[in-house]
Amino acid sequence: FRNAEGKRIRDLECQMKSASQQEEHESYELKFAGERDADVYRKQIDAEKRESLNFRNREAARHDAVMSELSSLAQEKEHESHVLKWLGENDSNQYLADQAQLRRRSLAFRNTEGKRHRDIDDENRAKLAEENAEDEELKAACQRDVEQFKEESAATESASLRLKGKETFSGRMQAENEKELSILEKHDSHLLDTAAWQDVNDYAEECKRRKRLSLAFRAKEKRRHFQVEKEQAKSKIRQQHLDTLYRSEDARYIEMAKLKEKARIALEEMNRSPTCSFGANPFATLM
Repeated sequence: FRNAEGKRIRDLECQMKSASQQEEHESYELKFAGERDADVYRKQIDAEKRESLNFRNREAARHDAVMSELSSLAQEKEHESHVLKWLGENDSNQYLADQAQLRRRSLAFRNTEGKRHRDIDDENRAKLAEENAEDEELKAACQRDVEQFKEESAATESASLRLKGKETFSGRMQAENEKELSILEKHDSHLLDTAAWQDVNDYAEECKRRKRLSLAFRAKEKRRHFQVEKEQAKSKIRQQHLDTLYRSEDARYIEMAKLKEKARIALEEMNRSPTCSFGANPFATLM
């Protein structure tokens, strides 16, 4: 009995030991399988990580290409803006130069007109001085005639008085009558001389008045012509400024339309091939 019980116990111990070894073997198998699964998982994770890095690199390259293209478009736009700015500055400088040239021409014209008016004034003053000299000469001549007439009258009176002293009463009466006639004649002559001198003065004043009116009319016409020419020049300058402004606006709108068209074409290219490898330039159609 004890041998059988001992054998049973030994067999049970062998079975338990075998079961323990089997369990330990299965545990090792499970451990090895877990390690293999872990290695496979790590490899899968590494592969996925490499794929993610490759995808991110491709996306970064595509993004860099798109940003580079957008940067080039922005640089082109900035360049065009600078070109338009320089054109505007050139137009402004040209406008200022034209204004300075017009100002110089205006000053030269005003100087010429001022010199011409001064020459005219000098000529008028010279003519007036000549006319005054002629008037003075005429007055002096008239005064000499008057003095000569007075001397002749005095001599005639002296002779008449001497004759009156020698002649008879009838002769004195006749001399007095002749004296009265002579006085009347002298008075009439003096009246005629005064009327003639007044006519001469009136005619000279009329000539001066007509000359002043003619000079005033010509000066007024010249001022009016100068004003008309000035207005025409201003209108021409305003038209040139508007033409320059309109041309710059048209150029800016055309460039904006071109940039919008390029951006639209770039977006269409990106939408048609979103997974492109950039082996070829997607913006080649825009170049």
